[in-house]
Formats: sequence, C-alpha cells, structure tokens
Amino acid sequence: MQYIYENFTFPPDQSFTVRSEILEIKKYTALKSHVNFEIALLENCSGKRFIGDHIEDFEGTELVLLGSYLPHCWQYYTTLDPMIPPQATVIHFFPDFLGQQFLEKPESKQINELFARAAKGVSFSGYTIQTAKLIMQQMLFSSGMARVALMLSLLDTLANAEQARVLSSPFYNSVASSGEAQKINKVFDYIFQHFREEISLKAVADILPLSPAAFCRYFKARTNRTLIDFVKEVRIGHAAKLLLEKKHNVTEACYMSGYNNLSNFNKHFKEVKGLSPRDFMRQYDNSGGR
Repeated sequence: MQYIYENFTFPPDQSFTVRSEILEIKKYTALKSHVNFEIALLENCSGKRFIGDHIEDFEGTELVLLGSYLPHCWQYYTTLDPMIPPQATVIHFFPDFLGQQFLEKPESKQINELFARAAKGVSFSGYTIQTAKLIMQQMLFSSGMARVALMLSLLDTLANAEQARVLSSPFYNSVASSGEAQKINKVFDYIFQHFREEISLKAVADILPLSPAAFCRYFKARTNRTLIDFVKEVRIGHAAKLLLEKKHNVTEACYMSGYNNLSNFNKHFKEVKGLSPRDFMRQYDNSGGR
C-alpha cells in the first residue's frame, strides 16, 4: 500500500476539530498517517480495517482511537442498511490540547494510559460505542467550553471502557517509523506560514533538502497531490473560512489568501469547492449556517 502523510490545521478559536461526513463505498489503497491523535466513529458499513500491522474485517458500527503517526486505512465494501448513508464522525486532537500541565494532574492518570495504548490503535465495542456516539453527536453542534467539556467526557468514557482492545502487535512501533512524516511536516509548516506569499518550488525543496525535480516526486508520492495543488487547497480553505465568518467579502478573502487576481481566485475556488465563492456563501446561508 502507498503511504500518505497528512497535516491538519485547527481554526484559531479551536484546540481540536470534529467533523461528520458521508463515506464513499470503495477500497482505499493508501495508508494515511498524521501527527494528530484521531477518534473515528464509522456507521452502517462493512469492510476491512488496516491499522499498523493489524488487519481485520469489520461490520456495523466501528469506534477506534489512533495515536500519532499510526498508519491506518479502512476499505468499505457495502452498507448494511441501503436506506441510510454510511457515515463517519472524526475528531483530530493533540493529547495536550488543554496544556501539558493538565496531563500531569493525578486525575489524568487513566487518560494518559489511554493515550499510551493509542500508539498501537484501540478498538471499542459494546455500550462504549453508544455512549461515545451520543457525546460526539453533541460535539458537532456545540462550541466553546461546552465542546471542551464534551471532549473530556468522551476521553473519560474511552479511558474507562471495559470493552476495548489494542489492535497492533506489541512489537509494532509507529513512532520509530515517523521520520518521514516529520520531514513532510516541515514542508506543511512552511506552507501554512507562507501561503499568503509567493511560494517558490526551490524554497520548499531546500527545506528537506532535495532538488526541485526530486522534491516534486517525493511530495506527490507522499501526499497524492502536487505542491501547486496543495498550496491551492490551503489558500482556498483559508478563503472559505474568511467567507463563512462573514467579516470579509469575496475580494477581501481573495487578497487575504495569497491571490492577486480575482479571476484566478474564482477559478481555483470552484476547482476546490465545486462552486463559486458567492454560491458557496449562499449554500452555507441556505443550510442554516452548518
């Protein structure tokens, strides 16, 4: 399988992210890895699970905790109820999202033990799934400290789960193989800091360092996209955030996201989001702001 390294950015007003999406029934062929921890709830589908050196069939509702740099992939074969779309609810976070001192408190002992087990992947079953599902559904529609409180409740639920098992073998070490991910993360960090500016291929290639041609092959193999496409996605993602905040118009979002040409911005926005900036804002308004 191909390895793809991902990097997630959190909005400035959030220390972790939670999202829900419809799953596409297909056999994915790339193992993904990222520095963030992940909690994944998958519903109404069956398939095969790949986590570290663990491979297993699954069916129904799936709840898994993944640690940093742990390669993972789900292959989806079919839905159980054809009348209901298969769905994933995913949380990305860092263990110290409330600060390192939080993890040093005696009350955090069980959560620290949970995070240690996450290095090999942890699967949950039974009533833990139902409890976690209710909490995660509330998190999708909450914000601020209410959302943080729900996150702590979720982690406490997982830390105290009786029906939980570690997935990868005792000999598997995801951190030992994280060097490549750390290299690509240096590139991600540079792009996130400089996407409002002109980004040259040579400047990015020098980070590793590689020749421009070698870097292009390296980046495409590990992210499944070109550097140009990745920068475009970062810029358009930032522009979409500005538009949804309703503090800036389309022209302002264009120039604040690294573009100096409105026509080019509109073209790229439609390529990434599937609709124009104004239609994107209109769709968001019509959906009630969700």
